[in-house]
Formats: sequence, structure tokens, C-alpha cells
Amino acid sequence: MTTATSTTESGMDLRNLLEDRGFARRRSRLRDPHAEVKALRQLAFALATGKDSVIQELVDAAISYCGADSAGISLLETTPSGQQRFRWISIAGSFSKYLQGTTPRNYSPCGTTLDRNAPQLYRVTQPYYKFLGVQADDITDGMLIPWGYEGVRGTLWAVSHRQRPAFCMKDYRLLSSLADFAALAVQHIYLQDSQRRKETIAASSAIANQLAHQINNPLQSLTNALYLAQQGGNVEYVRQASDELRQVTDLVRRLLKISSSSLLESSPDSAPDPLQILSASTARTRRKYRAHAAVA
Repeated sequence: MTTATSTTESGMDLRNLLEDRGFARRRSRLRDPHAEVKALRQLAFALATGKDSVIQELVDAAISYCGADSAGISLLETTPSGQQRFRWISIAGSFSKYLQGTTPRNYSPCGTTLDRNAPQLYRVTQPYYKFLGVQADDITDGMLIPWGYEGVRGTLWAVSHRQRPAFCMKDYRLLSSLADFAALAVQHIYLQDSQRRKETIAASSAIANQLAHQINNPLQSLTNALYLAQQGGNVEYVRQASDELRQVTDLVRRLLKISSSSLLESSPDSAPDPLQILSASTARTRRKYRAHAAVA
């Protein structure tokens, strides 16, 4: 029996894609027979070359090869008050204006998708948008695929506003492969962020070591100047000692600042949460895209 959630009042029709007999009988649409290979090759290249745009290229591929009007990646996050919600961290197509938008977990098809841990087929009409307080076109046909990596969870989705039905089993298989890649991409971004943090700590340590050596010279001069001042009472030696002391104080202040920064970076409690890392990655991608568009 098909697991379904369908109410006219909520504006949401959601059902298990793999149990839906109607979906299994849908006729295959004319698509590029090599679409999945091309999409995964493109994404593998993005990962191998360390590109920040891999998340965006993933949703672009969902549109290009599935014929969707919009596609995106939703990330489950927890607010400071303990409430869970989904944030759209990467979007292409008609819903692009809602990038970084959020929906409550308990009133989101993404939440049901994670609860069931299975791909979902869904449609959305105006009552749902009215509840969220947004204006958008109805989703006449859509797919939701769950993904996860070490406690970080979300969905990959693709929707159509024009056709019903719009997607077939071949589209599902491609989107499912892309969802697996989404988890891999998240892992990739985490590793990149970890490497950046390690490099920052290493650079700070090198500077601190250099400053420590710089402190040694004025300390020796200060010691000598103070000794001579005690012996002869020469004011010039006292002035020299005072100058050397100021240099040491300045160097120590710089050293402490670097040390504090390094400790903060290396502290387990200071590690950024998944949203911070992924948002930073998608922000860099958007800046690059805007810069490219401006030049073009």
C-alpha cells in the first residue's frame, strides 16, 4: 500500500515514490540517454578540482538533465531555541529567489521525507504557500530524495510547475544518484574547511614562533641596559631600557593575540556548524557567478 499524505486544506499531496504504482507506469520521456554519466562526470570533476561550486552545479544538473523548472538542496538545522527547520542552501531555477529561505520541519515535505527515509512524490498548491507567507507557482509534480552524512541530513528536490506528470523513473534514478553525490559534496566541503582551519593554525604558529625570536633580542638589550643603569646610574641607560621594554610589550601583545586566535581555531567548541560551512561555500559560489555575469 502506498504511504501517502494528502489534504486539500494543507495544499500538500505527498506519497512514497517507490510504492506509487502510477509513477512506476509513467512513460519515459525523451532525455539524453547518457545524462547520468554526464552529470556525475561533471560533478566528479568539480570535486577533484576543489571547486566551491559543486553544490550549485549539482542542482543545475538536476534541472538540465531532469527537465525540472527548479531544483534545490534543503539542509536540516536546529535554531538556538531548539526548533528544527529546513534551509534551502542551494537552488536553481524558478525558486532561486528563496535561497537561504526556511520552512518549519513539522510542516515541510522534506521533514516527512526524512521521517520515512524514502523518496517522495509530491504536489503543492496555494494553501501551503499561504501558510508560509510566500507567493509561488503550484508544484504540479515534484520529487524529494533524502541524503545524509554523519548526522547532517537534508533532501534534494526537483519540481515542475507546468506538467503533470513531469518526471519518470529514469529521472528518479538520476536524482537519486545526485542525492548520493550531495552527501559526498557535503563531506568534501567539510574536509576543505578542515584543511583551511589547519592551514590557518599552522600559519599562526609560524608567526608566533617568529615573534618569540624577535622578543629575545630586545630582552637581552633590556637586561644589559638595566644592569648598566644599576651600576652607574646613567639616565641614558634607563631611557634605553624603557624603549626596549616598550618593544617587548608590543611584541608580547601581538603574540598573545595570535595565540588566542590559534586556540580559538583549534578548540572543538569553536568548530562552525554545518549551515555556516555550507552557507559560506554557496556564498562564495554566488559571488563568483555574479562576477562572471558582470564580465559577460
